[in-house]
Amino acid sequence: MRVATECSSSQSLPRAYIVVHPARRGYRACLRCRPRALAGNPQLETVKAVCRYIEQHLDEPITLARLGAAFRQSPFHLQRTFKAVLGITPRAYADSCRLNQLKSNLRAGHSVTRAMYDAGYSSSSRLYERTASQLGMTPDKYRRGAIAAPVRYTLSDSPLGRMLIAATDKGICAIQFANSDEELIHGLKHEFPFASRRRDDEAMQAWRGDLLRQMRGQELNSMLPLDIHATAFQRRVWAYLQSIPSGATRSYSQVAKAVGQPTASRAVARACASNPVAVAIPCHRIVRNNGDMGGYRWGIERKKALLEMEQESAEVHV
Repeated sequence: MRVATECSSSQSLPRAYIVVHPARRGYRACLRCRPRALAGNPQLETVKAVCRYIEQHLDEPITLARLGAAFRQSPFHLQRTFKAVLGITPRAYADSCRLNQLKSNLRAGHSVTRAMYDAGYSSSSRLYERTASQLGMTPDKYRRGAIAAPVRYTLSDSPLGRMLIAATDKGICAIQFANSDEELIHGLKHEFPFASRRRDDEAMQAWRGDLLRQMRGQELNSMLPLDIHATAFQRRVWAYLQSIPSGATRSYSQVAKAVGQPTASRAVARACASNPVAVAIPCHRIVRNNGDMGGYRWGIERKKALLEMEQESAEVHV
């Protein structure tokens, strides 16, 4: 057996345990996986980083110019490198990630609308245009095969009208408001069409009390468990909303700057609109730049009432 004498560590090893590199025996590296080309390849590491960046910003516009700026490369060079390593463009990779997230959301029993926004699609027309051929069917038909976890819910009076709280075994998955129980039950069915829904007032009594106190401006129980699906961007926005003091407001642009995306005001608005747990994630504290109320999923009057209750409570505790 021939031994590589230039290896300094070989002098301290018994002769029988010295490993000879295959190349020194005349073997060549695999031409398919190219281990020597990829091992320690800085281009490969860059592409991995680009993939992680794309995965964390699916609900924002991801252009080559933006990627180039983020990784200090020309857009052309970045795309050429990315495609050389993965065989697809960054845009195709982002589309693939969105599709996988959409399928996961639909299989969880979420509505097409919620699954669409959670996966980063900006409109229903783009969703059907891009995914019908990839799924082999429309998103709605794909969703029909989904099986969701059991969902318990409770109905209650609140300062904002009738309130529904729903939860899986992992935590609260929906908080909704309406004028009647019929509207609330219909809304829950729309959000979780394939869930096994069961009313359970007693088991959810403590959570109901926590939320009612929060509406009146008191501190929400920080241990309140939530079971909600979100993109990385949505989670950053929602976490920031929870840090806003009770009774205070922020504009969409202020939130965008706070989460590190100063040009993403529209994406912030979409994240607020897709919030499934009203009050627990206080999207009612976000207003337009000029101070106007802006939109609110449960109605502007409820948004005004929530802010007024919080502001009155804040004045009392000053």
